[in-house]
Amino acid sequence: MNTNFAVLIDADNIAASHVKEMMEEINKYGNPTIKRIYGDWTRPHISGWKAVLLENAITPVQQYAYTMGKNATDSAMIIDAMDILYSGKVGGFCIVSSDSDFTRLATRLREAGMQVIGIGEKKTPNPFIVACDKFIYIEILKKEADPKPSGNTKSTSKPSVDKITQKEIRLIRSTISDVSGDDGWAFLGDVGSLLQKKQPNFDSRNYGFEKLTPLIKSIGQFRVEQRDSANSRHKLIFVRNKAKRKPRAKK
Repeated sequence: MNTNFAVLIDADNIAASHVKEMMEEINKYGNPTIKRIYGDWTRPHISGWKAVLLENAITPVQQYAYTMGKNATDSAMIIDAMDILYSGKVGGFCIVSSDSDFTRLATRLREAGMQVIGIGEKKTPNPFIVACDKFIYIEILKKEADPKPSGNTKSTSKPSVDKITQKEIRLIRSTISDVSGDDGWAFLGDVGSLLQKKQPNFDSRNYGFEKLTPLIKSIGQFRVEQRDSANSRHKLIFVRNKAKRKPRAKK
């Protein structure tokens, strides 16, 4: 059964571009039954959202900035989130913002048993990221634009991709060890779930891979094995750590 989600968007903090990809991503995790976006719609810097609200069935919420230097949008989102929480109509929230002011809100919603997904830019402060069950960088949702030749003009729109570091590789190794059996093999689904709990912003797409399996294969430090499933036609993927090579002793 799909979880009903409330999607709350901070228009002051997130650009309107790629809203389609963002909504497609949210649909992977549940049914967005409530979709609201907050901002002062009298201000020109968020006017880009107006064109995409109707086609994505997102309800705009007007919030005037009553005092200079104070973010009234944050307060409105937090109040609405708590009202929705107590209504009992949803099982999860998606908070779309790069603002660390929503850290306490995400924590409070999880304390109430809600699943919390965050979507924001890579500049998002870590406290907000780790307060969510899963955090998705909006940059990886940007799909490469279809090339439209026009003279010498070339399309340069590409997803932002990071290089995997030893820190992430150690995280994968330790996670495989945590969920593996006595033989050292671990079911990849369990590995992925625990990786998400340990590091909510861990996503194979951050490193240019659509799925976890090709990412792990590309590293070269893990064995990957496909096994038949007794209950499905699909193969099950298992992984294990390769033994680390010992440095050669100097003569």
